[in-house]
Parts: sequence; C-alpha cells; structure tokens
Amino acid sequence: MAYSQEAIFNFKNLSNNAYPGRGIILGTSPCGRFDVQVYWIMGRSENSRNRIFTLDADTGFMRTEAFDKSKLVDPSLIIYYPARHGSDFHLVTNGDQTDTVFNALQKKGTFEGALDTRCYEPDAPNFTPRISGITFKSPNPAVYKLSILKTRDNSEEAGCERSTYSYDKKLPSLGHFISTYQADGNPIPSFSGSPQLMPIAATAKETLEMYWHALDESNKVSLMVKWIDSASFKSEILIRNKLEK
Repeated sequence: MAYSQEAIFNFKNLSNNAYPGRGIILGTSPCGRFDVQVYWIMGRSENSRNRIFTLDADTGFMRTEAFDKSKLVDPSLIIYYPARHGSDFHLVTNGDQTDTVFNALQKKGTFEGALDTRCYEPDAPNFTPRISGITFKSPNPAVYKLSILKTRDNSEEAGCERSTYSYDKKLPSLGHFISTYQADGNPIPSFSGSPQLMPIAATAKETLEMYWHALDESNKVSLMVKWIDSASFKSEILIRNKLEK
C-alpha cells in the first residue's frame, strides 16, 4: 500500500472513531516548506468539555482554559500548556509534561530524558497515556519525535511503559499520528501499536477544517493546527473551539 493510501485509510478510521481522546499529528505540508503540528482534545464529562484553547499574547504559547469558570471542578489534568516553543524546537503534549520537557530543553536536556521523569496520568481506571511530540529546526538527528507513556492493559501492575518514535525524513503531505485511546470503552483502552500515517492538507486552514470535521461531533472540544516555516521557524497557529461558535 502506498503511503498516501495508507494515510487515507487511517484518516477514515479516525473519522469513524467516536473517542480517540487527545491526538497529536506531526508532519510536513504538501509543498515541503512547512512543518506541521495538529493537536486536539475531546471530552466525555462536563468538566472535560468545558474547555477552550487560547493563546498567551506575550509568549505565543497555547494553553487550555475553562470556558465557564464557574463550572470548573478539577483543573489538575485538564488545564495546562499543550504547546510551547524555543528557538530550535516546537513542542506539543497532552498535559503538564509540556512544562517538564520545555524546562529540560532550556537547560540543554533531552526530550526523552525529560519524559523519563514522568508517567501516565493518575486517573484510574483509565490511566490516560501522556503523549508528546517535538519538531526540531535542525533535522539532525531527527525531523520530529513522538512519545507515549502508558500502562499495560489499564493496569499499574507492570509500571510505566515509555516509547519514543524518531523520524529522520520529511514526507510532504503526510504526518505521523498518535492518540491517547484506541476507542471508547470502560475503562478506555490506551493507544496501541506504532504512530500511524495521516494526510496533511495544502494549507493550515484546510488541515484544520479536515480534522475538525473528522472528529466525533459529540465528543470533540478543541483543535489546533500549527504551521511552521521550516526556514525561519516562525509559526502560525489556528484554533477551533466547539464552545466558541
């Protein structure tokens, strides 16, 4: 199967999945000029659905916040910075490990080393995986990396399993996708296998529209597309929030 056909097949599966949870796609625009990051959140509870993405005016970092602050119950696992960046990296994660990795990189640490200090989320019985992605300005030794920290079979018995996937070549019009969950369930089964190929559209707006419409209408909450100029490493961020129609 050709890479593009594989990506289309995976995209159709995503479109038919009611609850992949939070998802990250790292890839390259069809023209090859832009690095691309896609991140979304979903929710089943009122607390999880009561969120929006917003940008800090001073830093340009993206964060989650409660749409209706009077309904916020427990901010510990739902309010965080999904996206931060430095002069030579753009980072995206599904939790406060964004800060762990960002701070480590500022001190000349590594993506993997920082994540070795973290594990899955303490939200039994799901034990939601922590997923993280990083795009580098220099493609040596990798163009981008994806990571997942998870349990085995929703059980803490085997400890935390940490996997990092490193990609050393850009594939125009394609990206690699990882999510927190395989599908809905009780408990919710964690993502399994390697990251999957997914399509990237011609522009940031088209990519945002494509994935927004692919996500389950009842459970989707917010979506970000970051379009990064590979030469200057400056970025454009597009956001769609379900509660801001």
